[in-house]
Amino acid sequence: MARLPTLTTLLVDGYNIIGAWPKLQKMRERNNLEAARDRLSEALSNYSAFRGYQTHLIFDAQFRAGQGSTEMITNLLHVFYTESGRTADTHIELYCAQARRGAERIRVATSDSAQKLTVMGYGAEWMSAQQLVADLEATTRSIQASQRNAKQQPGRLLAHGLDPEAKQRLEQLRFGR
Repeated sequence: MARLPTLTTLLVDGYNIIGAWPKLQKMRERNNLEAARDRLSEALSNYSAFRGYQTHLIFDAQFRAGQGSTEMITNLLHVFYTESGRTADTHIELYCAQARRGAERIRVATSDSAQKLTVMGYGAEWMSAQQLVADLEATTRSIQASQRNAKQQPGRLLAHGLDPEAKQRLEQLRFGR
């Protein structure tokens, strides 16, 4: 009996990754935190689609007051803003605790060492912020290379596979010559 592929959920501590990614760090330092969040979200959207991960990007309530919220960016990427007083770490820990006994594979991206030990205790896999940033950049390069190669290949139309004589005959039929 064939085994079904295991669903992988990637939990990302958003501000931790922004702090580890030099490009996003510069955006944040120029008082453009929203642009840094958007750029991270965009990169994770592509990454999630490429890897087939269900991704949760979590931002602390710092810089936001009141109720938490969730935004569905794509079917594979959801952005969570925690409610006031709740951290991304708490959100991640609760998710790992609840999913502990399921068949789901959980990966957590953060460089918080206390968080690393906690989530690994729940059976989740851990990757550092630097590892995720390197993987995001490598995935982006891979996607771009695939797109360049696809543009260089001849088209997939039936006519592209025909010999010149057959093409000429079809054109004559098409234009009534």
